Amino acid sequence: MSETTEHDGADAPKRLLVLDGHSMAFRAFYALPAENFTTDTGQHTNAVYGFTSMLLSMIRTQRPTHVAVAFDLSGPTFRSQRYQEYKAGRAETPAEFAGQIELIGTVMQALNIPTITMEGYEADDIVATLAARAEEAGWQARIVSGDRDAFQLISDSTLVLYPKKGVSDIPPMDAAAVEAKYGVPPRLYPHLAALVGEQADNLPGVPGVGPGFAAKWLQKYGDLDGVIAHAEEITGKKGEALRAHLDDVRRNRELNALVRDLDLPVDLDAMALSMPDADTVAELFDSLQFNRIRERLFETFSERLGAEAPQSEVEAAPQAAVAVEPADVEDFLGRHAGRVLGVHTVLEGPAMLPKRKVPVPGDHGTPLGVALAVDDEALYVPLDGERAEALQEAVAALLADESLEKVVHDVKAQLKALVSAGVLARAEQVAGVIDDVALTAYLIQPDRNDIELAKLTESELRAPLATPEDAPTPSQGEFDLDGAAEAERRQARAAQVVRAAWLVQRLHTHLAPRLIDHGAAQLLGRIEIPLATLLATMELTGVAVDREHLTGLRVDFAEAAEAAQESAWASVAEATGGMKVNLGSPKQLQTVLFEYLDMPRTRKTKTGYSTDVESLQSLLEQTQHPFLENLMAHRDATKLRQTVDGLLETVADDGRIHTTYSQTVAATGRLSSLHPNLQNIPVRTAAGRRIRESFVASPGTVLLSADYSQIEMRLMAHLSEDAGLIQAFRDGEDLHDVVGSQVFGVAPEAVSAEQRAKVKAMSYGLAYGLSSFGLSKQLGIGVDEARELMKGYFDRFGGVRDYLREVVAQARRDGYTSTIEGRRRYLPDLSSDNRQLRDMAERAALNAPIQGSAADIIKRAMLDVAAGLAETGMRSRLLLQVHDELILEVPEAELEDVTALLRERMGSAAELTVPLDVHVGMGGTWHDAAH
Repeated sequence: MSETTEHDGADAPKRLLVLDGHSMAFRAFYALPAENFTTDTGQHTNAVYGFTSMLLSMIRTQRPTHVAVAFDLSGPTFRSQRYQEYKAGRAETPAEFAGQIELIGTVMQALNIPTITMEGYEADDIVATLAARAEEAGWQARIVSGDRDAFQLISDSTLVLYPKKGVSDIPPMDAAAVEAKYGVPPRLYPHLAALVGEQADNLPGVPGVGPGFAAKWLQKYGDLDGVIAHAEEITGKKGEALRAHLDDVRRNRELNALVRDLDLPVDLDAMALSMPDADTVAELFDSLQFNRIRERLFETFSERLGAEAPQSEVEAAPQAAVAVEPADVEDFLGRHAGRVLGVHTVLEGPAMLPKRKVPVPGDHGTPLGVALAVDDEALYVPLDGERAEALQEAVAALLADESLEKVVHDVKAQLKALVSAGVLARAEQVAGVIDDVALTAYLIQPDRNDIELAKLTESELRAPLATPEDAPTPSQGEFDLDGAAEAERRQARAAQVVRAAWLVQRLHTHLAPRLIDHGAAQLLGRIEIPLATLLATMELTGVAVDREHLTGLRVDFAEAAEAAQESAWASVAEATGGMKVNLGSPKQLQTVLFEYLDMPRTRKTKTGYSTDVESLQSLLEQTQHPFLENLMAHRDATKLRQTVDGLLETVADDGRIHTTYSQTVAATGRLSSLHPNLQNIPVRTAAGRRIRESFVASPGTVLLSADYSQIEMRLMAHLSEDAGLIQAFRDGEDLHDVVGSQVFGVAPEAVSAEQRAKVKAMSYGLAYGLSSFGLSKQLGIGVDEARELMKGYFDRFGGVRDYLREVVAQARRDGYTSTIEGRRRYLPDLSSDNRQLRDMAERAALNAPIQGSAADIIKRAMLDVAAGLAETGMRSRLLLQVHDELILEVPEAELEDVTALLRERMGSAAELTVPLDVHVGMGGTWHDAAH
C-alpha cells in the first residue's frame, strides 16, 4: 500500500489517525520523568506533554486528514462483567498520573480533536469501530496503540503504529510485519493471543504454549476453531494442557474480539483536522507551563493545513534608519513628540561558565545599540563605532527624559547592561518607562513562563521576533577588504533590533487593555516597574563575601560527607560483604535497603522502591538503623557542599556576589533568586548560620538586617478580621502562647513547648492551605488528632474559619484571588471535575492572598526604604531581599538614622488592622545581623 506524498493532492484518499488515549498516555507517562514536568500548582504534566508531542509527531509523519482519540471509562465493561478477573491485579495507578487524562482531554479540545468514550466498552472497541467506518468510506486508517489486540484490525488500508520504546519509537505494523513476528496474519493474531493468553489483561492461556507453538497449530488447522476441533489429535504435554484449558481459550477469544459496530456519538467528518485557535492554545499551555512545544504545534498544523495557518496580526516593521549623529536622535524624537516609544537594547550576551552554563559573575552583557520605534518609523542608535560616545550621551538623555513615554521588555536586564557599560551613570537615571511587557504579561497571567520576547511575540501577536531577511550575515573578516560585509552585518543587526523595539510597542498596545481589565495597571506602575529599577541597582551592587571562609566551609562539608559515607559503609559491611555502595545511586541503595537489610518496602516507583528523602525518613523512624542516619547525614553534607560550591563559583572579581532576582517566577508575586539562589540557604540550621557568616560588611560599614515578625499571621488576622487574633497582636502578646491558651484551655504561661509547636505549625499551615492530613504528617500525629486540633482552633477563632471558607468560595465565583494590592492569581481548576486538580486549586486559593500580600508588602517596603535613603542623601545601600528580610550595608555613622528609617518605612508599608512589627539587627556578617 503506498503512502500519500508530501503534498497531498485533491485525489489523495482521506486518512484517519485514531489514538488509544489511555494506552498512549501511560506510555508517555513512563517515558518522561514526572518530577521534570510539574506546574506551580503541583500538577504533574509529563503524560500530557509526552502525549501531545507524540500526537504532533504522528500528524507530521502520518499526514492524516482526520484525527480522533478514544479513551476508556472507569466503570465496568461487558468484558469485566463476563469475566470478573479481567485486568485484575494491575499495579495501582501512580499518584503522579492523577488528573493527566483529563488534561489530555482539555488539550485535545483546544486542538479541535474529538475525544470519544462509550459506557460498557473500552477504547479498543472505539478504535476498531472507527477503523471499520474508515474502511467502509474508502479511507485509510492509522491506529496508534500500545495494545497488541489492535493487530487484528490491520488490513490493506489500515496500519497499526505500535510503540517499541516510549512514545518516540512507534513503527508501523502491516500484515507482513505481524506475520514475520508472530507467524500468523493479522486476522489470526487474536486466535494466537487466545491460546497464549495476555498477562496485561489477566487472561491466562494454555500453560507451556508460547507464540511459536500456537502459530504452528494455527498454520496446521487454519484457525482457532480448527485447533479446538482437532485438540484430541495434539499429542504430548502441550496437547494435554490445551485440552485442560479449552474453556480459558474460548473465553480469551470471546474477550479479545474487538467490537466494530458501536453507535458512536461523533461521525467521521467531525474529526477533520483544523487549525487550533492560537489564543486558546496559548492560555492553556501557559497554565500547563508548556513552552517550546507550542511553536512546534503550530508549525506542525501549518505544515499539514497550509494556508489555514494563523496569520500574523501585525504588518511588516518599518525600515531601520541608523543614527550617525546625536542630531539624528533629536530629529526622530522631535517628529514623534507625545507618542509612546518602543525601546529595545541589543546585547552581546554575558560570557557563560562552562560547567553549569550560568553567566560569568559580574558580566551583564555589552549593549551594542538601542532601537526606538513608533508605529511607522524606527531608528537604530549604535553604541559602538566612531561616534559612540556622543550617541551614548544622546541615548542616556532620552532614557532620562520623563516626558518621553517608553515601553520596553525586561527593563532590569537592559539597565544593568547600560550601567555596566557606562552608558548610564546609575539605573535610577531612567524615567518615563510606562510599560515593561514582560512584567505586564506576567501580571495578566502569573502562571505563564513564556515571557521571553520571542515567545511573547509568537503567542500574543503571532509574529516572529526575527525574520530570515533580518538575520545578520557572517563577516568575511580579513578578506572583507572594503568593509562591505561588515556594513551589511551591522545593517541586518539594526533591522533585527528595530523589529524588536517595534514589536515591543505592538505588545504594549495589545496587552495594555488586558492589564487594565485584570486590575493590575497600578500594580505595574507603582510597584513592579520601580522595583525592577531598584533590583537592577541591588544586583549591580552585590554583597561582599569572605572567600576564605567559604573555601573552609567547602572543605568541612566535603569531609563531613566523606566521614558519613565511611560510617554508612561500615554500618552495613557485614550484611553486604564490604560493598562500597554509591550513596547517590538509587539502584544500589534499593539493593542494600531492601535486599541485604530487608527493610520495610517504601512507595513503589517505576525504577523500584522509592529512596527519596520522605521515604528514607520514614524508614529511619521505623528502624533507627545507623546506615540510614549516615546516609541522611551524607546527603545533607553533600547538598551543603554543593551550595557552597555554587556561592564560590559566583563570586565576581570585585569580591562580591551579585545574585539575580526574578519578579516573574512565583505566581504569588514573591521574588526569586538565582545565580546563586540566596533563598536556598538553610535558615534555622547551624550549617546555614555558618554559610551566612560568609556574607560580610565592607570596611567601614556594618550589615543591617530588618525583617517582619509573623507577617503571614498578621495578614491572617487582618484578612479574617478575627477579633481574638487582632487583639493578641495589638496587645503585643506572644501569638503562639495566646493561641495555645485558647485551643488547649490553659493559661498562656502554662502552654507547653509541645503545645506551642503544634499551634505554631497549624497557624502557619492554615495560611498555606494545610489539610488535617498534612498537619498530621508534619507533626507526626494521627489524622484524627490533627482534625481535633484544627476543630479546637476554629471553634475559638471562628473568623479564621469563616475567612478560609469565603476566600475559596469567592475565588470560585471570580475565577481568581486577590492580594491587598490587587495582585490576582487566576485559578481555573477551582471548577475542575477532577478532584485532585480542584483540591490543589483550593490550596492555592487559600495560600495566594496571604503569600501574595506578604510579597506586596516587602516590595512596597523596599521601594519606600530606597526612597528614604535617597531623600536624605545617605550612603547606605540596600543589598539583598531574602523572603521577608532586607539586608543593607550601612556606614557606621548612619546606623541610628537608617535603623529608625527601616522601622518607620517598613512599619508603614501597608495599613493593616494590626501593627507590622519590624525586627532590626546589625553585625559584621549576615549571621550576626540577623540575631
